[in-house]
Amino acid sequence: MAETGSDQVGDMKHDSISSPGVSDQEKEMASSAFEAFKAGSYDESLKQLDSLQELNKEDYKITMNKAITDFYKSGQTTTSTLKQTLMTLKNQMHTAVDDIDGLDDVENSILYYNQAVIYYHLRQYSEAISIGEKLYQFLEPFEKFAQAVCFLLVDLYLLTFQPEKALHLLAVLEKLAVKDGNSKNGKGESTSSTNKESTAMKAEFTALIEAAKSKMHQYKVRAYIQMKSLKACKREIKSVMNTSVNSAPSLFLKSNFEYLRGNYRKAVKLLNSSNIAEHPGPLKTGECVRCMFWNNLGCIHFAMGKHNLGLFYFKKALQENDHICAQLGDGSNGQAAKKFTGIPMCALLANKRYELLYNCGIQLLHIGRPLAAFECLMEAVQVYHSNPRLWLRLAECCITANKGSSEQETKGLPSKKGIVQAVVGQGYHRKIVLASQSTQNTIYSEGQSAAIPVASMEFAAICLRNALLLLPEHQQHDSKPDNVSKSCSLSGSTESGSETSDACSGKTQEGDKFIPAAPSSPLRKQEVENLRCSILACSAYVALALGDNLMALNHAEKLLHQTKLSGSLKFLGHLYAAEALISLDRISDAIAHLNPENVTDVSLGVTSSEQEQASDKADLEPVESSGKQTPLCYPSSVSSARATMLFNLGSAYCLRSEYEKARKCLHQAASMVNTKEIPPEAILLGVYLELQNGNTQLALQIIKRNQLLPSVRPASSPDLCKKPLPFQSSQPVQPIQTPSSFTQVQRK
Repeated sequence: MAETGSDQVGDMKHDSISSPGVSDQEKEMASSAFEAFKAGSYDESLKQLDSLQELNKEDYKITMNKAITDFYKSGQTTTSTLKQTLMTLKNQMHTAVDDIDGLDDVENSILYYNQAVIYYHLRQYSEAISIGEKLYQFLEPFEKFAQAVCFLLVDLYLLTFQPEKALHLLAVLEKLAVKDGNSKNGKGESTSSTNKESTAMKAEFTALIEAAKSKMHQYKVRAYIQMKSLKACKREIKSVMNTSVNSAPSLFLKSNFEYLRGNYRKAVKLLNSSNIAEHPGPLKTGECVRCMFWNNLGCIHFAMGKHNLGLFYFKKALQENDHICAQLGDGSNGQAAKKFTGIPMCALLANKRYELLYNCGIQLLHIGRPLAAFECLMEAVQVYHSNPRLWLRLAECCITANKGSSEQETKGLPSKKGIVQAVVGQGYHRKIVLASQSTQNTIYSEGQSAAIPVASMEFAAICLRNALLLLPEHQQHDSKPDNVSKSCSLSGSTESGSETSDACSGKTQEGDKFIPAAPSSPLRKQEVENLRCSILACSAYVALALGDNLMALNHAEKLLHQTKLSGSLKFLGHLYAAEALISLDRISDAIAHLNPENVTDVSLGVTSSEQEQASDKADLEPVESSGKQTPLCYPSSVSSARATMLFNLGSAYCLRSEYEKARKCLHQAASMVNTKEIPPEAILLGVYLELQNGNTQLALQIIKRNQLLPSVRPASSPDLCKKPLPFQSSQPVQPIQTPSSFTQVQRK
């Protein structure tokens, strides 16, 4: 929220022609033009520049200054025109940024700096960084200009989640500030004849240094928040609060800090204490503080597990964003901002619609509204199409929308739990129609292309294929189960939260490359492998639903071959592989996967070794989340997971006509799990076994009593004989950490 110090085009320089051979008259005219520019008399400045150009028509710097003056005269609304003018001037110089080996004077570097600033506001961050890093090599001769370049690069590094590079530049800035302060003091002491002027200059310089230091403290807090280095962040927060106690940027930063510590109530209190009404507004600063305020409240309530309330705040942020976009142009939803004309350059960054839609989509997915989430995420993916995590979330929307719900499955027959489909006739002619097999392997969008963006399983397969293609191959690093979607700040000082891991810590060891995942933080190698596991689990599930058993088996086997696979995903991998093998009539191979001894852990979190590594990082404090709960459809313990394996193992034995083995599996599974709920598939399997044994009356009693075996205590596991859905975990764009969650549908 703080002004970046790098979001303005470089001012016109009064010494822009102070090179050998320049006459005193030209110097005087240049000085007059500069003074008029500073005073806001742009017409007078242009008049002086026109006269100056008549004397020196070949100097491109005069043309550049005229373009900048015209830009400010228009209220900074002619961004595209200025960009084109600067590009033309650069071409006239016959140089490219990559060819810069040395800059002869300040003015040449200012041309490139102005280009970098425009790229910054057009969100072309890689181009801006490329120019800024070249300019950084020539900073020493230019004092004030060096500060502007450094602040621009710091902003860019933070926007692209490179906090350690930003901290390095801030250290350079601190040295420059100290060096400049000492040199100015030395000059002031040596000029005794102009004590008054020297004192005024020193006072002005001291004010500039203090303002720069305050800005540097805010940048440091943002960097430490991205790194989740809470101890270092706490020290810098004190400095920020000392310099600007009640300012909105400082309060937003401290709220973000308290959010990371899990102190959500205090984070909300700090946000509410910020006086956002006094903020100048997006047309002047390019930042919609009210939009950030509602978004941050949504993120905090998301972390608290209050998803409906979080969604309410995200919708408020969207309304505020649309209101701002309406002020920027005549197009709705910020469409006019795409024209880059008639809008102040700083306001080009004000539209955060797609980040907010990302947040809304994730929140809707968590509260069980997959179709609404799909609509939001489909709009966001048009901008963030290179984010593999976003494609996974879209696939999760499709899966959840097609899996059905327990209410739908048991509607009208609550006591039979979906076992009895209908009752036909009366009296002696009364017939019970049992439920047919699962509706899997059906065509969800018959007659339509699978590429049409609708919430179908076919489109889910395309989304998962895109997600896999966006991940790098041949990764060998260990990973956590399912990667949580990271946060992306809505603005500079308002990074209302940060990533769920230290993925953006910036420690780029050899071979440890970041994978862009805008608007979230980049993925590190460890997180890439984690995300790959989640995508493979979803891919196996979707392939089974579509009847593509060979592809399902391929995905399941790839999942089981991943290094340091979490217990929960390993359990899913064995189930999916077994179902695919049974469909391929490879019963013996399926039985090997359904061995209960394959299940040793069903935890959703990281392994113990990874927890130890996390605990070794003193600065890394995980954000607690009350929303981190295991869905009822997933086995809550190793015992219930093994019971699930046994029920499915009984089905496999039935297919080989080994009914006695199947009955033993049912007995053993029933004795391992809780009572009250029996999976419909398990009960139907018991009915089938009794009918095969000729016990018609016993089979009828199983149906009527909804009990697996009358002689055995009825039992159930929340997920028995059901094919669990792969991980569904995600997080809003802004700083919110989203826990993993499970859902599931009936198994075939």
